Amino acid sequence: MDGGKELRGAISISGAFALYPLVVLWSEQFKEVHPNVRFNISAGGAGKGIADALSGMVDIGLVSRDIHQQEYARGAYVINVAKDAVVGTFSEHNPNRNAILERGLKQRELSEVFVKGNRLKWSQLDPTFSPEDLHVYVRSDAAGAAETWAAFLGSSQEELKGVGIFGDPGIAQAIQKNPLAVGFNNINYVYDLKTRQQTAGIRVIPIDLNGDGRISSEENFYDTIDSLTQAVALGRYPSPPSRNLSFLLKGKPDDAVVIEFIKFVLTKESQAILLENGYIPLHEELLKEELAKLNRYCELEDY
Repeated sequence: MDGGKELRGAISISGAFALYPLVVLWSEQFKEVHPNVRFNISAGGAGKGIADALSGMVDIGLVSRDIHQQEYARGAYVINVAKDAVVGTFSEHNPNRNAILERGLKQRELSEVFVKGNRLKWSQLDPTFSPEDLHVYVRSDAAGAAETWAAFLGSSQEELKGVGIFGDPGIAQAIQKNPLAVGFNNINYVYDLKTRQQTAGIRVIPIDLNGDGRISSEENFYDTIDSLTQAVALGRYPSPPSRNLSFLLKGKPDDAVVIEFIKFVLTKESQAILLENGYIPLHEELLKEELAKLNRYCELEDY
């Protein structure tokens, strides 16, 4: 595209709750440079974003899970733009709070809760826990967070058992109100970006990664959003439930305004805001790969 031409037009975007806050920030920064570009951005879950993009309802779908083969067959074209993670969550007011934070939950125990559904009381997880009922919340919408959490547990979203609640904010609010509940959330809905601490009323379930029945110093990186994103970047927090966040388009982009926005997102300047906002930037090699993928296409199409 000719850098001297004034950029004007509109970009429609929908999809993953995980990416929504970041894309709003990016759009605001982009409009400072290109004031004649308008954005229409909505959050409705990764499944909605994929469906909207592949049906042509929006230019960009926001995606927070792996793309299925049938979606590629329908023309899905994916650009990775950031990383984040899904975490298990429980109420700050849970009667077993201190014990949960000290011992964590093993992957197997989380599977028994979310997939097998055979832990109906807290004391069935650990006999030292109180005997109250254990309430499980899952996503009612087709969600990247649910798919990613299920993949960590060796399953799929359809196999998760619990009360279905729409959206990331919905699960976080439900857990804050129910001392006996567990769920899962994207990290941006668990931490306060101003204080960098976990939001009042909700706590991350530490994962006992080595299965020794306690959370060691090497496994204890949940106190702040900065310590958790560092653990994701270093690979100490597993993948899944850490994952790439992506833009999905139907076919390779052919709109100059959309192409310029994607290029903007993949600049070092745009990636530089990620850590302070609770995301992990793409490492340099992956950033080069995504830019090269886009640039190869743009050269072919003479953009």
